Amino acid sequence: MAGSESSPGRWGLSLAVLIVGMFMSVLDVTIVNVAIPAIQKDLGTTLEDVLWVATAYTLTLGVVVPLSSWAGDRFGLTRVYQASLLGFAAGSALCGLAWNLDSLIAFRVLQAVPGGILPVITLTLVYRIVPKEKIGAAMGMYGLGIVFAPAAGPVLGGYLVEHTDWRLIFYINVPVGILGMVAAYGVLPRFPKGPRRRFDVLGFLAVGSGLFAILLAFSKAEDWGWSSYRVLILITAGLLLLALFVIIELEVEHPLLDVRVFRYWPFTNSLLLLAILQVGLMGVLFYVPVFLQQGQGLTAFEAGLRILPQALVVGVLMPVAGKLYDKIGPRWLAVVGMALSAYGTYLLCGVTPAMTEGAVVFWTCVRAVGMGLAMMPIMTAGIAGLPPEKVNQGSALNNVARQVSGALGLAVLASIASMRQAQLSADRGALFGQARVAEVPVLGPPDGRNLTGMYALYREFQLHVLAGSYSDIFLVTAAFTLVGAVLALWMRSGPPSSAPPPAAARPPAPREGSARTDGLVGAH
Repeated sequence: MAGSESSPGRWGLSLAVLIVGMFMSVLDVTIVNVAIPAIQKDLGTTLEDVLWVATAYTLTLGVVVPLSSWAGDRFGLTRVYQASLLGFAAGSALCGLAWNLDSLIAFRVLQAVPGGILPVITLTLVYRIVPKEKIGAAMGMYGLGIVFAPAAGPVLGGYLVEHTDWRLIFYINVPVGILGMVAAYGVLPRFPKGPRRRFDVLGFLAVGSGLFAILLAFSKAEDWGWSSYRVLILITAGLLLLALFVIIELEVEHPLLDVRVFRYWPFTNSLLLLAILQVGLMGVLFYVPVFLQQGQGLTAFEAGLRILPQALVVGVLMPVAGKLYDKIGPRWLAVVGMALSAYGTYLLCGVTPAMTEGAVVFWTCVRAVGMGLAMMPIMTAGIAGLPPEKVNQGSALNNVARQVSGALGLAVLASIASMRQAQLSADRGALFGQARVAEVPVLGPPDGRNLTGMYALYREFQLHVLAGSYSDIFLVTAAFTLVGAVLALWMRSGPPSSAPPPAAARPPAPREGSARTDGLVGAH
């Protein structure tokens, strides 16, 4: 596949064009988050309502991504990529023109349709274009869009909101999308359409409705309550619909998503590891900037600058990890990377209102070293563990897993934070007796009620509760990431050329020489 339709001298330029599209689509997921308060103020709505600007986008991604594989085969990969870039630019322009909250939410749904298709098509195109002996280095470059873009989003979004207008976070996608489409038309090779297959309507309705129900339940569980009837009904219905989807896909002649790819253990293992990394990535990128703003009084732009160094570390290490993958394989890069990521996340348990800028940068950069080493080897080995004809299906499932795990993981972490804040408030409040009240500093008039001093003490109390709850979040995330380091022992070791063709098999034993079951697709 790779290298057959693209000459060795041109695949690097084609890869650069694909990275632009990937970067733009992933960046939009996080850049909007920092603009939520500005949008709320400008459109005159409540915080709960304006959060649907982000929620609607995420829900639509979960529904649309399964369509990507079918669309690529039906209309051609390059053509779908070009159309998605143009559609994303058009959706972004409409978001910038929104006149009220309802129109903005509707336009975000339209924007999410090409935004969900782009990552799947780009990943498939990478495997079609790049020669197999260069796939590790290419995926290292490609991964910048997956990891660097979410980290750059708060910085760019914070600057635009603080110094210009929130609508510019959408408008900047328009010229990038148009130029990317023109470049794709001139640079990307033309691929023939895939086998003509009937659209799996029942499968799409089942998986789309199931993912929508589960994502909605987890997104609103903190507000509605995890034990509320609405949340329980949505989760139950979502799981039943996904089970129905599996049954449908096993029975139809042309499945929307080929669930049989889960028989290939290297691919299934990579999805588990990517889900763990995605939850950790989204958790750190969300909670660290939030605490820097709420706990230390920084602006969104200043908070974004604090976490930017970690993105730079990932940007430097991913190409290095890609080259190492071509020489030693994914196993030890994944094991060491996951372990370092777990340690860096554990260091974040030291979050306090008094933590220094240097501490935050160091903790996040240690974690970023692990992410930079592990992310692309895990993703590359997973897709490489599939036969050539199943790469497109694997790309779609890969993106479904990352999108859904990130959204669900963030919702679960938010619930944990809320419960821990309530518990810590109760525990610390019980210790807040008369002896502590007597220590309240006199900050107001000596003959008046010391309300200013009481407020200062209450503020300190709340900040420590917030820090304690976030510390617990990072501890849970670190533990799960450490589990991922153990799972990574079952990955292949050795260069891609030494691996046999992929075959559906049980998990291999984590011994040197016995785990080489996920050979790189020979038709790259």
